[in-house]
Amino acid sequence: MADQPGVKAVTDKPFLTDIKTLRERARQHIENGAVTEGYTADRETAVKILNEALATEIVCVLRYRRHYFMASGIHAEGVAAEFLQHSNEEQVHADQIAARIVQLNGAPDFNPAGLLTKSHAEYAEGDTLVDMIKEDLVAERIAIDSYREMIQYFGNDDPTSRRMLEGILAMEEEHADDLVSLLETVGS
Repeated sequence: MADQPGVKAVTDKPFLTDIKTLRERARQHIENGAVTEGYTADRETAVKILNEALATEIVCVLRYRRHYFMASGIHAEGVAAEFLQHSNEEQVHADQIAARIVQLNGAPDFNPAGLLTKSHAEYAEGDTLVDMIKEDLVAERIAIDSYREMIQYFGNDDPTSRRMLEGILAMEEEHADDLVSLLETVGS
């Protein structure tokens, strides 16, 4: 088979580390859980970045939740429902990020005193329904750019965090699309 054109012999490229070595490495530093010798990102930096993402999500949960309760006017019911859905989805993101921080042997930072300084998004209340939608859209656009940069940072050094953030990014892009549609409906 290896003699056929375009077909490489199995020995041309090493498949995996030998089983004995894998087993020996797995027994070393077992207190590190999922963080094995093969983890190549800087763990402290990864935890710091993920805590910023966590703060961003928590601030977004709170802003959307306020907007849900403060929505008023002729379009309020539909817009408020969208705010509540986004708030709930941002909470899921926060939970995913906190769980990943723990997997990396870090501590998720839920301290309210530092949330606004770590969050990439702002907590802007908005006075009218249109203002609220615009503030949420700005926050989503900030999150989209932030998550793209984080995804590039993690790359192949931490594919688990990268994939998690890619999923969150996709949802943030959906949120931005939803908000643009709401703005077109409410703003006209």
